[in-house]
Amino acid sequence: MNPPNRRPLSLDGLRAFEAVARRLSFSAAADELHLTQSAISRQIKALEAELGASLFNRGTRKVELTGAGVLLRQAVLPALDGIDRSVRQIRVAQARRAVSLSTFASFATLWLMPRLAGFQQQHPDIDIRISATDVLADMDDPELDLALRYDYAANLPPGAEPLFDELLTPVASPWLLQQAASGQAPPLARAADLAGHALLEEDDHRPSAATLSWRRWLRHMDQPGLEPRRWIYLNYTHQQVQGALAGQGVALARMALVHDQIARGELVEPFGAAGRLPGPAAYWLIALPGARLRPELRAFIAWVQGEAAITRAALGPGPADHAPGASH
Repeated sequence: MNPPNRRPLSLDGLRAFEAVARRLSFSAAADELHLTQSAISRQIKALEAELGASLFNRGTRKVELTGAGVLLRQAVLPALDGIDRSVRQIRVAQARRAVSLSTFASFATLWLMPRLAGFQQQHPDIDIRISATDVLADMDDPELDLALRYDYAANLPPGAEPLFDELLTPVASPWLLQQAASGQAPPLARAADLAGHALLEEDDHRPSAATLSWRRWLRHMDQPGLEPRRWIYLNYTHQQVQGALAGQGVALARMALVHDQIARGELVEPFGAAGRLPGPAAYWLIALPGARLRPELRAFIAWVQGEAAITRAALGPGPADHAPGASH
């Protein structure tokens, strides 16, 4: 028989303890666990009786952890988190075949989603879960299989696979160019003509955004001091493209993301190939280290690789000819 100080602890009240310890509120913990406050209180009292120590100082207006409560919280929080992660992994493995990925919103809108129907036709039994956010995915997230990101090679984890390089190009709607050609709008034949037009710019103040900015492109075209008729600032790349499609101005677009619209004639490069400028970063596929390389994940990765090869070929001579990011 185990001595009292070695007796295993019943796990029944640990979930209630974790919720109260995290929220420092019995009522908030009860709401979170969908229990009554009295049920939470009973579970905590039973846990305290089993331990032989008080876990909380219960004041009139607030709840505080005792020294014993702090010690138990330090052990319980990571343990329950690990259990929850394992449960999610087990449930995913037993559910429908699915692939979960993270990417940034404009890549999802402009590149991934227009192509995804092709994958679904080939694999109608595989579900796809896309988390579209500009916040970098946690490489330890157990609910994600892979990430499709835009970044510098030096910032990427080992094993990141290059998809294609960056190539920037001004784009506008055919209607805007027709207006310019007919004299109903200012000319748009050379870089200096942009002074007569609205420029669509991403409203991003991070230092890295400067490499995708009109200012960088204008310096490259020997027009560092050019001021357009007006600036239109937008949050995301895909909003800039939408503005250009609507004839609201000229966008400095990511060629890999708009090549399809250019090929269909929905967008036009007013300066042609001469207006293209390589970017310093590239697009990458990152398989998360915790992801199990299941058949459905292998199929999706192979499909992305195939679509990326088509994009590289469509971009033609230039940065896309070599391994993406090789010059970074």
